[in-house]
Amino acid sequence: MTPDEVKLYLEQGLPECSVEVTGDGSHFDAKVIGDIFAGKNTLKRHKLVYAVVNEKITSGEIHALNLKTLTPDENQ
Repeated sequence: MTPDEVKLYLEQGLPECSVEVTGDGSHFDAKVIGDIFAGKNTLKRHKLVYAVVNEKITSGEIHALNLKTLTPDENQ
């Protein structure tokens, strides 16, 4: 997968979020920003994102995904 494909996949699964992705084939870094994360701790935030990409991780298309999950206020 390319970073753009991962970005599109995350945007489709989390349409209320802004997504930035970098990476190289199967290892990616994603910054996901959205109000959906308000009031949630890091683990709960990451579970929301992993629920979207779990199929891609299980299939091996994504081997590693490093996440940074923020609310819009935290991104300033």
